[in-house]
This record gives sequence, structure tokens and C-alpha cells, in this order.
Amino acid sequence: MASLRQNNSLSGLIAVIAIFSSFALAHTRIVIDAESYWEADDQNPPQRIRHSTLEAFRNRQISKEAEELTGKDLIDYVNQKQTLWKAKKHHRFDAYPDRTKWGLMGVNHVRLSVEAKQHLSHTKDLDIDIPETFDSREQWPMCESIKNIRDQSSCGSCWAFGAVEAMSDRICIASNGKTQVTLSADDLLSCCRSCGFGCNGGDPYQAWKYWTKSGIVTGSNYTTHAGCKPYPFPPCEHHSNKTHYDPCKHDLFPTPKCEHTCDPSYKDRSYTADKYYGKTAYGVKDNVEAIQKEIMTHGPVEVAFEVYEDFLNYAGGVYVHTGGRLGGGHAVKMIGWGVDQGMPYWLIANSWNEDWGENGYFRILRGVDECGIESGVVGGIPKLNDIPFRRQQNVRSFADDELDLFF
Repeated sequence: MASLRQNNSLSGLIAVIAIFSSFALAHTRIVIDAESYWEADDQNPPQRIRHSTLEAFRNRQISKEAEELTGKDLIDYVNQKQTLWKAKKHHRFDAYPDRTKWGLMGVNHVRLSVEAKQHLSHTKDLDIDIPETFDSREQWPMCESIKNIRDQSSCGSCWAFGAVEAMSDRICIASNGKTQVTLSADDLLSCCRSCGFGCNGGDPYQAWKYWTKSGIVTGSNYTTHAGCKPYPFPPCEHHSNKTHYDPCKHDLFPTPKCEHTCDPSYKDRSYTADKYYGKTAYGVKDNVEAIQKEIMTHGPVEVAFEVYEDFLNYAGGVYVHTGGRLGGGHAVKMIGWGVDQGMPYWLIANSWNEDWGENGYFRILRGVDECGIESGVVGGIPKLNDIPFRRQQNVRSFADDELDLFF
């Protein structure tokens, strides 16, 4: 009898070990080769596999060894251990010392501030059918600003670029394409004292709040040099091959001085007359559906997320943090979403020019708050007399007094 109990105990122990081993193997495979988890058969519909896989991604762990990888070792590791995205060397970041490289990540806290959480959009409550894919460039083709990829150069001004890019888009969308402007990153960067530290970082929500209080003038990128206050810093090389851009500056540029005057070449209006204002500034709830409804209703949003070493080497695909250490927070413009081989993603415009990533854009895993991408979303409404909100169906316009219902 004792021998029988001993054998039963041993069998039970073996069974437990087998169960945990199977779980560990499955978890490892998800990290190493997530594509295999998107294959479905008749008994496992894609929706069920998608849910279980996203949960696995949400709970995954990156090994200490993978976190310490840099350079070529990190690039090789990323390309060997997963198939969702590709990594390659980018000269811009390879040439920077760490203090400059991570200085470009100009967001100190990627999650919404307490103040932003007190002012949340209520578009999540709207009755809107959310499509599987959505691209603001296709939804509002008359708005050229949505397609514009800018370059922050050697300045930690991502927080300003993400803001003015989305603001410009929303002005166009709200005016039904009648008002096409490019708001000035320089004006916001240099004059918003409450936003932070200029080229050394800032707060995206405060940038939108500044828009409602002080307004922002027009200003293009360095190359086209148009508008009241064009960007003062040139684009630089982000690509591993020789491009038409010069190498990026070794150190960060100092923050430009705040000037309440337009460039001498700009004759259209005075600095004060050139300003565009926001009506409201708010955060967006950290919920996929809320973010999607916000974009569908009002246009692109600014988002902040955590940047790890591997992201700097992004060359295409659906990004999932795989290795390398945390460097800082970065702000960008989110313009839509989609699904690639069963993998849900957010579609985002970066500010490292069109030579980086997928012609200046990148895609990142959607639905698991990857790198905090769903926890730091901000937006606002432009101040116009009559603001039309356009959707693919049921198009109608809202006057200013009606807009208060959303906030």
C-alpha cells in the first residue's frame, strides 16, 4: 500500500511538472515566434487565438540577458527570435552618445498626468461601428498635413511635433478641408514654458493646453521654410545607407529663443494674427475602443510610449519589445490601426523623417498597452465657429455649443 501511494505521488508530481513545462514552452514560443500562435483550425477560431495570444504578450517577460543587448548583437537577436518585425542599424543612433540618443526621447512620463485624467474625452460613449482597419490618410484625403512626415533633428522636441502634427490635422478635418495649415513646432517648443524644457523634453498634455490658452502660429519644416516660424533645425540621416541628409548633430541643439515675431520672409500676417487656437484639451481613456472612436471622430491623436533600445533599430513590421534596455519616453502621432497576419496594430507617424522605419511610419502591437502606447493619449478640439465631424457614414456638423456635450 505504501509503495502504491508512493507511485501515485510520483505520477502526480510528473504530471504537474509536465503541465508547467508545457506552459513554459508555450510562453517561450510566444515570445520567440508569435506567428505560430495565429494559425487557426476549425476548433480554434482566430478570435479565440487572438485573445489568448494577446494575453500572453501582455504577461510576457524579457530575459535579463536580452535587456542588456546592444548594437549588432541586439539586431541579430531581434531578427532571430521573432518574426513580427525586422531590425537594422540606423546610423543616426549609432553615432550618438547615450546622453544625446536618449535625450531625443523628450517625454518624462508616458502615462497621463493627474490633470489630464481629470479632463477626459467622452467620445468612447458614442455609438460608432469600429472597422477592422482605419487610416486617417484615406479617411480624410483632402488633408495633406496627415501625410506629412517631419524631422525633429537633434532636439528632444518629439512632444511638440506629435502635438502640432495632430493639431494641424484636426484643424483641416474640423473645417472639412477648407483650412489647411502646418502649425509650428518651433513656436510651441520655444514659447511654452509650462510644457517643460524645450529640446530637453516636455509634456504632451501641456502642449495641447497651451494651444487653448496661447495659440500656435504656422511653420513648416526646415527644408521648405514656410509659414510664420519654420523649424530651425535641419533633417538628418536616419538610414543605414547614405541618404540625401547630412549626419545628425553629435549633441542636442539648444532650445530656440521664444520670438513673438514671424520670419522676415513671411508676409501674410503678423505673429499675433497668425495664431490658431484650440477650444479644448483632454486625455483619452486608456482603452482601445475609446482611442479608436476618438480618432474616427476628431482625427489623429498624440501618444507617448516607452522607447527601448530595440525600437531604435525598427525597419518594418508590427513592433513588439523584444530586447534592449529602456531609454526614455517618446511622443508621436497615431493615425489609425489595422491587422497584419492576424496581429492587431496601431499605425503611427514618427518624427525621424521618411528614411526611418516604414517611410517614416511604424506599427506597434495593439490591445496590450505595448510600451504604454495606450496609456498616454491626448487630443483637443480646434477653435472654429462651426466644426464638422466627418465619418464614413452619418456625416453631420456640430456647432460650438453642442461640442460641450462631449467633454
